[in-house]
Amino acid sequence: MPASYAYLGPEGTFTEVALRTLPEAATRELIPYVSVQSALDAVRAGEAEAAFVPIENSVEGGITTTLDELVAGAPLMIYREVLLSITFALLVRPGTKLSDIKTVSAHPAAQPQVRNWLKKHLPDAHWESAASNADAARLVQEGQYDAAFAGEFAAARYGLEALETGIHDAENAQTRFVLVGRPARPAAPTGADKTSIVLWQRDDHPGGLRDLLGEFATRGINLMLLQSRPTGAGIGNYCFCIDAEGHISDRRMADALMGLKRICLQVRYLGSYPRADMRPGDVQPPRLGTSDEEFAGAADWVARCQDGRF
Repeated sequence: MPASYAYLGPEGTFTEVALRTLPEAATRELIPYVSVQSALDAVRAGEAEAAFVPIENSVEGGITTTLDELVAGAPLMIYREVLLSITFALLVRPGTKLSDIKTVSAHPAAQPQVRNWLKKHLPDAHWESAASNADAARLVQEGQYDAAFAGEFAAARYGLEALETGIHDAENAQTRFVLVGRPARPAAPTGADKTSIVLWQRDDHPGGLRDLLGEFATRGINLMLLQSRPTGAGIGNYCFCIDAEGHISDRRMADALMGLKRICLQVRYLGSYPRADMRPGDVQPPRLGTSDEEFAGAADWVARCQDGRF
């Protein structure tokens, strides 16, 4: 029996479409789960080799459900990422006209991406959130709602028709998906990598966030995502989810992580993995003084000073 990948279902989600772009997906059993939490829990319980879930979109930023699940619970690691361009279709039961639509449904992350279209074309329609866009289509099929925002490809799966297509408020909108598994040795660096971590401060003090970010800045590491999430310990208590350019095997990244480990209450490493938006030849060289060779040279100089060989 082939190993399985869990993914945010049901069948017909953007998540499934993105997952099927991975070559290894053809050799795995792909199992839909009703939520991000249940897909990730399947990995933690050993019921699936990995889970494929959305983590960020270009309109609203980080998807909080996924970030919160990676922050809490038994540790997991990100191994791959996929970018997928997103446009929505308005799916309805056959024969439904725009004037018939009183309720619409989709995943909460979809609402900011279609808000202006909805305001212009269906200003009086009531929005209902669903576990996924495909699940919204299923609920329309069952008659619970009049329309769903989902991928046009989901129409045939649920016996619906696309009343409108190409719906998006922002041009070139994309969603980022990640393949998440149990902790293991990260893949070798490609030269175009990303490292994801979560940081908890020891205490709340003026300049606290600056101190954390300074560990990256002084080593020439660019940040690609910075999002605060409540810890649940009370108002004002936050942790920080960060994506940074580079791989843990890079000297500057390893040095930054060691610095953060010294000053933070807790650091959770979420993995180093290839970037989906850039190839190795497109990456800018490290800032002066932050290359692996310069780190190695500085360490050698300190060793020689300690030996009296300076």
